[in-house]
Amino acid sequence: MAEKKKGLFSWYFGTNLLVRILVGLILGAIVGIILGFFPDATTSFATWAKPFGDLFVRLLKMIVVPVIFLSLVAGSASIAPSRLGKVGVKILGYYLVTSAVAVILGLVAGQLFQPGAGLSIVADTAAKAKPANALPLKDVLLNIVPTNPVESLVKGDVLPIIFFALCFGIGLAVLKDSKQKRLAESAEWLYRIFEAMAETMYKVVSGVMQYAPIGVFALIAIVFAQQGPKAIGPLLIVVLATFLAMIVHFVVVYGGFLSTSKLSLFKFISRAREAMITAFVTRSSNGTLPVTMRNTEENMGVPRAIGAFTLPLGATINMDGTAIYLGVCASFIGFATGNPLSFAQMATIVLTATLASIGTAGVPGAGAIMLLMVLESIGLGVTEGSAIAAAYAMILGIDALLDMGRTWLNVSGDMVGTAIVAKSEKELDQSKWD
Repeated sequence: MAEKKKGLFSWYFGTNLLVRILVGLILGAIVGIILGFFPDATTSFATWAKPFGDLFVRLLKMIVVPVIFLSLVAGSASIAPSRLGKVGVKILGYYLVTSAVAVILGLVAGQLFQPGAGLSIVADTAAKAKPANALPLKDVLLNIVPTNPVESLVKGDVLPIIFFALCFGIGLAVLKDSKQKRLAESAEWLYRIFEAMAETMYKVVSGVMQYAPIGVFALIAIVFAQQGPKAIGPLLIVVLATFLAMIVHFVVVYGGFLSTSKLSLFKFISRAREAMITAFVTRSSNGTLPVTMRNTEENMGVPRAIGAFTLPLGATINMDGTAIYLGVCASFIGFATGNPLSFAQMATIVLTATLASIGTAGVPGAGAIMLLMVLESIGLGVTEGSAIAAAYAMILGIDALLDMGRTWLNVSGDMVGTAIVAKSEKELDQSKWD
């Protein structure tokens, strides 16, 4: 059998993307530390490397608004109102409440550990980060509702975009369920268009992320040339704070829900460990879904009729691990750039992360894209040449490690929610827990 001809860049595209990003981070750190000993060379290198980092930032900003709008419309429209009975209301409430608690926990961990404090990442004079003026909470809530959705899309106002996309998607879902054949067919046709556009944007995201290793290398090299080895410590604190917050969430929040339903956390772990390990290793909620469904049905006694609805839904909208990641990483970027988060900004993060959880979990690089959304919503936009962009690149470099924990917690939350909903409906096989 003839060997398949390899392309010129097969060595690059044939390697795992997350591995390439991590290599870009490490090489950028090494080059930056070496350059730190040669101040004259640092200036010329920064001038040469800056456009490569700026290009990556511009590509990311290009995809944010289309991904938010299209994925949220397609995601919310995919949930048929006819399926949102008692089970649907219970599981949706559980997913949204635990996501809100998770992002609050992430923010608390970020404020306690203060990753990035003292790092003082600098930016170009023309690209200084401009933190948003702190608005009263009532204004933050009122501004979620856009007076002109098109204007919000043009300006990139994240929360109004999310609100309008959810309203539009839910309206489309209702229309798809219409008893009038003409309306139902038209809505189904429109839904397929949005679904196709969302899938197209996911391909664009995938393409943009292929450039990520180069962009990360350029941005990180400049940061380490300016900061030296002291930039390593804050990244380790980010990892520590994130994983500790995830463990607390798993034990306290999930353990509390299970205990309320008179189910044992330890028995849950023994019955769910295969799916949890698979999620940690594969870093994919959707890829783990067959294992998750088998574990809940065979090991936990959840009826297939319930698990077949709640688990795929959870793989799409339940993002507790990502919510914690957002809280910690937003705190890191705030401290690292000299813009500690205000209470109003933290409240906005909670709202943004909770609302954006619907429809974005299936996006490749979802955590990184959601972090861009969150930063935009609190006035710390990622712009080329800014300190925010440099700090964001540092997070992206360790995203593979954080993604393992995110996916483990997301999948665990799906299974916990499914078990307690089945128990509340008196459909759980209790013998599996005895």
